[in-house]
Amino acid sequence: MSDYDFDLFVIGAGSGGVRASRVAAAHGARVAVAEEFRVGGTCVIRGCVPKKLLIYGAHFAEDLSDARRFGWNVPDCGFEWTTLRDNVLGEVDRLEGLYKNTLDSHKVEMIPERATITGPHGVRLASGREVSAKYILVATGAWPVIPDTPGAEHGITSNEVFHLDRCPGRIVIVGGGYIANEFAGIFHQFGSHVTMVNRTGTLLRGYEEAVRDRLLQISITKGINFRFNAVMEKIEKNEDGTLCVRFADGDPVACDTLLFATGRRPHVEGLGLESAGVEVNDKGAIKVDDYSRTSCESIYAVGDVTDRVQLTPVAIREGHAFADTVFGGNPRMVDYSCIPSAVFSHPPLAGVGMTEAQARNKLGTVKIYTSDFRPMKNVLAGREERALYKMVVDATTDRVVGLHMIGPDAPEILQAAAVAVKAGLTKQDFDDTVALHPSMAEELVLLK
Repeated sequence: MSDYDFDLFVIGAGSGGVRASRVAAAHGARVAVAEEFRVGGTCVIRGCVPKKLLIYGAHFAEDLSDARRFGWNVPDCGFEWTTLRDNVLGEVDRLEGLYKNTLDSHKVEMIPERATITGPHGVRLASGREVSAKYILVATGAWPVIPDTPGAEHGITSNEVFHLDRCPGRIVIVGGGYIANEFAGIFHQFGSHVTMVNRTGTLLRGYEEAVRDRLLQISITKGINFRFNAVMEKIEKNEDGTLCVRFADGDPVACDTLLFATGRRPHVEGLGLESAGVEVNDKGAIKVDDYSRTSCESIYAVGDVTDRVQLTPVAIREGHAFADTVFGGNPRMVDYSCIPSAVFSHPPLAGVGMTEAQARNKLGTVKIYTSDFRPMKNVLAGREERALYKMVVDATTDRVVGLHMIGPDAPEILQAAAVAVKAGLTKQDFDDTVALHPSMAEELVLLK
């Protein structure tokens, strides 16, 4: 028998922690996982899943309007936020149950308490119980950042937005990243007056410039307001509960709800990392090597709590690789190249590989192929909204090194196309593939 209570103690039952727990247990390890809130983590409980369900709900606004052009006698429809909200939260409850069942079926001990590290092999639970483990895995994720602005306590974050009592008539969204743009599209479709506030002049930094410019153009056309290079001075709460957001320059903005989407920081506060000599970087992220090991040999970390890629599928792969490495006798690392990503805005955008600017800096000579078109459905619906696909090619080898697109179903199309980019296929390989007509995806093999 081991000298420890567990072979593995996982702190955090999100996507990475659950995967690591399940796989380690399948390799024969005695595993416990502590979670102070709910099983499923950010993605399932207050992130990707409930947000995507809101996005599906928001799409009906345009779909119902478009249906009339396709012959459907659709009456004027009202929207009930509480119905969607409650159904989404019910689905979150169901998924949490499935995650718990997965842990139970693999005989992982689930501990619904906060856990802190007391040393290289020690953990203390909120109840006072002390446990020991041969290995400890930190998978506590990240937490929304709230700006240090007077009156910021009157705002909410993506943690609370799913629980609003009512759909706001006016909402101010602070931030320019994917979370801000997604919620801007959601609430605009629900009928809210949306103002996006960004401290810089750039949306979606890191994405292909032509694609993010197209999203801005479409968003403005739809009626979303933007305040760029805006520095918030203070937030005031009025007697009727409404808010007034004041800026260093320009007119103030009145709203019913203020949503902060200004980034996320690793959730390490009070975790006890210093007791085991676990090092963090200047942003508070846990430093790890290629196998997710920290500066303490017995402690590992995966997911958003580290300084790597903050995406759910990446956390899952890191958790799986960790378990295979430590408990499965199969040391392996995660490949972070060519990771596809998407923004579920209205319309959505997606990309994989290098942007044009990145490719020019790295490769020197590149070829660019684009297709700027009006999707067939938009034509009949009377919408002027255009899609844009862009392919970045290494001019020396003809290899496709980047694909970027904005338009209906862009993420669904890109997932399959990302396989081709990852495999190193050439522009000629795309050209040699017969188009699937009529479809939007066929534009990928017809790019000029």
